[in-house]
Amino acid sequence: MQEKYIDETKQGEAFAIAERPENSKKLFLESYGCQMNFSDSEIVASILNEQGYNTTMKAEEADLILLNTCSIREKAEQTVRMRLSQFKNLKKEKPNMTVGVLGCMAERLKTKFLEEEQLVDLVVGPDAYRDLPNLLKETDDGRDAINVILSKEETYADINPVRLGGNGVTAFVTITRGCDNMCTFCVVPFTRGRERSRDPHSIIDECKDLANNGYKEITLLGQNVDSYLWYGGGPKKDFAKASEMQKATAVNFAQLLDLVAKAVPEMRIRFSTSNPQDMSLDVFRMMAKHDNICKYVHLPVQSGSNNMLEAMNRQHTREEYLDLIKKAKEIVPEVAFSQDMIVGFCNESEQDHQDTLSLMREVEYDYGYMFAYSERPGTPAHKKMEDNIPADVKQRRLAEVIALQGELSRNRMKSYVGRVHQILIEGTSKKNENQWKGRNSQNAVCVFDKLEGQKIGDIVDVFVHDNTQGTLLGRIAE
Repeated sequence: MQEKYIDETKQGEAFAIAERPENSKKLFLESYGCQMNFSDSEIVASILNEQGYNTTMKAEEADLILLNTCSIREKAEQTVRMRLSQFKNLKKEKPNMTVGVLGCMAERLKTKFLEEEQLVDLVVGPDAYRDLPNLLKETDDGRDAINVILSKEETYADINPVRLGGNGVTAFVTITRGCDNMCTFCVVPFTRGRERSRDPHSIIDECKDLANNGYKEITLLGQNVDSYLWYGGGPKKDFAKASEMQKATAVNFAQLLDLVAKAVPEMRIRFSTSNPQDMSLDVFRMMAKHDNICKYVHLPVQSGSNNMLEAMNRQHTREEYLDLIKKAKEIVPEVAFSQDMIVGFCNESEQDHQDTLSLMREVEYDYGYMFAYSERPGTPAHKKMEDNIPADVKQRRLAEVIALQGELSRNRMKSYVGRVHQILIEGTSKKNENQWKGRNSQNAVCVFDKLEGQKIGDIVDVFVHDNTQGTLLGRIAE
């Protein structure tokens, strides 16, 4: 989703799919946070669909309420707690209704969640969704149920996820789970476990199935997609112990991109999220080789200062990051980049902050996700570093980063003006029902007037004649 920064107070999104007439129970499923959570919710809905649950958009209709939660920042957790409090009266009216918490917040808090939130009956971590049928039997018997065991193997590769909501045009395909990078500020390795990759054959089969069902674009998804490595199963950290045959036949991310691009040549392919130290130039070579791989990379950097990068355990320097960007633009001149940026990390000096601003100017990002640092319990930074930047300094620095990104975004959008772009129609513009909205290869949103005969899913040539900070304004090319 293209935004200038994430609103962490935003309520989660609930989705519903077509009902199975034989199902008698109703599930209200709401997702918060990253794209991985939304992808996981599709897996959960698929599992429970087989257990007699139809999805509903109305919580008051539900027999089972599940919130798939985010733990990346304190505000994200506060939003979930506030949402849970809204269900208290509903629970009194329907005492047999089950309320569960899924995902990263469940994994971080574990049994503490049951103690703190008396409303909650069920706590399930990201690797335990297969156990939902058994856990629900426990709640049916009047017991609280919890499974937050992290797995070194689970990828849900054999589960065909239902597609919740959406536009029937774009879809996520998860290729990795977990993360081994251990950035000091990040809770993900503790809530999603060690990194493991999914069998490439199952990925290709899912992509082909989506193509056969009319989807036009897929996003290959993982905490760190560049680190994808399939050698027969197991955590990436155990690759050194693999047999010579396994090593010789292993598939890395660039090779997977090549396989997927060839398997579904009519589909657009995106991927997220990337990590600089794991990003290979071969990925950009594949991007240049295949027209259907979009010319866009979300490449989080977090800071432009080597001091901060070292403190964050980012495993790359400012110079290495900029060199990667430079070489990528040589291989794919039309490539666009977006960023994640944290301001106000422990001991960040004014010079460190200025280094971040100068890096942003050098890269010229299309857009970004920008945050003031908030301490996450259990992370190395929380255990070993002092969160010592005053709140007002953090907010001032954040405002400067956001303002600069706004300027860069306007300039980048302006660079697309005066040219024809291929736009995939994803839906109707929120501001004007007489206009379509879609994205170009570089992930820039474009709006343009509807013409008779066009429909969602069409790829059309659009001449861009103007822009705002975050949107291209166009008309169908003659």
